[in-house]
Amino acid sequence: MAENYFGLTDTGKVRTNNEDAFITQKVMGGRMLLASVIDGVGGYNGGEVAAAIAKDVFIERLSGLQGEIIPGMIDAFKLASTQISDKKASDKDLESMACVATIALVDVEHNQFFYAHVGDTRLYLLRDNSLVKISKDHSFVGFLEDSGRLTETAAMNHPKRNEINKALGFTSQIDTDESFIETGQSPFLPGDMLLLCSDGLTDLVDKTAILDIITQNIPLQEKAIQLINTANDNGGSDNVTVVLVQNDKPQQRPQVTMPVSSPVKRNDETDDGITSVRNQPKSESRPQTEPPMAQHKSNGLTILLGLLCLVFLATSIWLYMSKQPAGKPTAQSGTPTEKLRNGDEVKLQDAIDAFKGDTLVLSDTLFKKTIVLTDTLHIDQDTLYIRVKGDIVLQRDTAYKGPALAVGKDSKVIVLENFKFEGFDTAIDLQNTAFSLKNTQFMNCRLPVQRKYELLADKPVTAYFPATKVNPQTAKPQTPAKPNGAR
Repeated sequence: MAENYFGLTDTGKVRTNNEDAFITQKVMGGRMLLASVIDGVGGYNGGEVAAAIAKDVFIERLSGLQGEIIPGMIDAFKLASTQISDKKASDKDLESMACVATIALVDVEHNQFFYAHVGDTRLYLLRDNSLVKISKDHSFVGFLEDSGRLTETAAMNHPKRNEINKALGFTSQIDTDESFIETGQSPFLPGDMLLLCSDGLTDLVDKTAILDIITQNIPLQEKAIQLINTANDNGGSDNVTVVLVQNDKPQQRPQVTMPVSSPVKRNDETDDGITSVRNQPKSESRPQTEPPMAQHKSNGLTILLGLLCLVFLATSIWLYMSKQPAGKPTAQSGTPTEKLRNGDEVKLQDAIDAFKGDTLVLSDTLFKKTIVLTDTLHIDQDTLYIRVKGDIVLQRDTAYKGPALAVGKDSKVIVLENFKFEGFDTAIDLQNTAFSLKNTQFMNCRLPVQRKYELLADKPVTAYFPATKVNPQTAKPQTPAKPNGAR
């Protein structure tokens, strides 16, 4: 098996059968990796059957997937749910079976992954030694934990922790409720790792212990074995399954080189910097060493000259500073005056730059809810749909005066959904680009959108600039009909 992905399942120490299943295989002509963890429910036979049905459907439906990724994953979930329901209807011994599942389609080459999820299996992202839970638990206890009402320890020990409210094969609601299947998309940067697991791991091993194991410098196989062994050491009350996927491309970190200065060696200095008195010419008319009094005079004169230089330098600086306008900072040589960007906006800009698909989803599980901008975020892709999932606000740093977003002149179609901008003089700066906003808010922004047009210089121009009307209910731009004769 490839070194950058590995899956393992174990029956545990209490159960006699294993209702878990997993997938780790290349799909779509080897362009993507399909990783999945499936946890069956419904008794001795039912759970295994449901998990096996879902596994077969996922592999068959996604192996040759063409077109949009997330709709294909949703279709795979719906198809698996239908087949499980059909099997239940034909076999009364299996009428209580169902399964929960998490799927990730990982595109290492383009540094991104897509996911779909139903139930209480989990998806985690490891980045820079920080473990972030991506998926939400579709259970009452999971909701309490995700919303902060229960601590992780309290949730692990809650008597209803295994009661789920969503599963494949439970109900036909999956076909009518768009929110039934949780989906998303995220950057998957060099050095990142995904962990997919069943609740047999997370009910018995807390997040800190998981992080300690998967950040060790050991192969993925050994990490998976250690995770399962830890769950079994803590009781092994359920089947436990883990899948690990790593972006094994080298991380791009800037190398800082310190300047090296070579000291100038005097003629009378040895290689170790010690002044040598050997081989100096001697004069019969002058003693080899000066009298002590002469040395003291020389040292005193040197000290006096040094003090005078310091006084002169201090006076010059004071005179210069006193002539500067009040309140205006003075730039010092070698000191950068530009404020460094914070980690959140750097991560957001990296996510935009690294994305190669059509729809980029920014989830509040990966980014802070308030991202303070000290510089402009740039969008230069030809076509891009950016959707915020959750509650993220782009807020202006008090010292920053520029726009929040700048769309490049070569971009053709840009769509923003669920964005919130706060405190900017100009929130969005764009040129002659097809641009749409959906459910976007501008809070205390003087100019929400500024559009610039490039026209031919020194030549007659005939152009039509359509007005844009905004519907506050749908936030879709509406362009009035062109007047007769316009082109």
